[in-house]
Amino acid sequence: MTVSYVRHTVYAGRVLDVGEEVHTLPNGRTATFEVIRHPGGAAVLPVLADGRIVLIRQYRPALGTMLWEIPAGRLEPGESPEACVHRELAEEAGYAAGRLASLGGLWSAAGFCDEHVALFAAFELIPVPLAPEPDEIIEPIAMPLAEALQLLFQGEVRDAKTQLALLRFAWPGTRP
Repeated sequence: MTVSYVRHTVYAGRVLDVGEEVHTLPNGRTATFEVIRHPGGAAVLPVLADGRIVLIRQYRPALGTMLWEIPAGRLEPGESPEACVHRELAEEAGYAAGRLASLGGLWSAAGFCDEHVALFAAFELIPVPLAPEPDEIIEPIAMPLAEALQLLFQGEVRDAKTQLALLRFAWPGTRP
């Protein structure tokens, strides 16, 4: 399907652009939408050799709290999702991966944003120095998958990409 629209950018920032778009819909009508354009991102579930996984506790200013998450980041111009997760895995969890496996992906908020997040599991991990960005407060924590799933089902893991990565990794017969 060909997408046809005219965009008026309201705000262009480092992380996202906000605009008003007039779209021609599949039924031929036109409608105006407020749309956030985002370069996309990638996220990774680190899996240690003993089977434990690594989650991070990260402070999120928009929510004013620490969240359980998997390492993730925004794609830099021209960067592949795989390169992004290698970078974020080192920065946020302190590991380099020998192997990545796809866990699919998700549209983070399809009603108003085009951000797509590619999900991966990382294996054959080698410790490297943590290197968070200056504005990031991050604590990596290794735990059994069962413990992470218990946190998820108790409502403690509220980040959507983390929930989906954990569930896809844990689903019988689908583990990479």
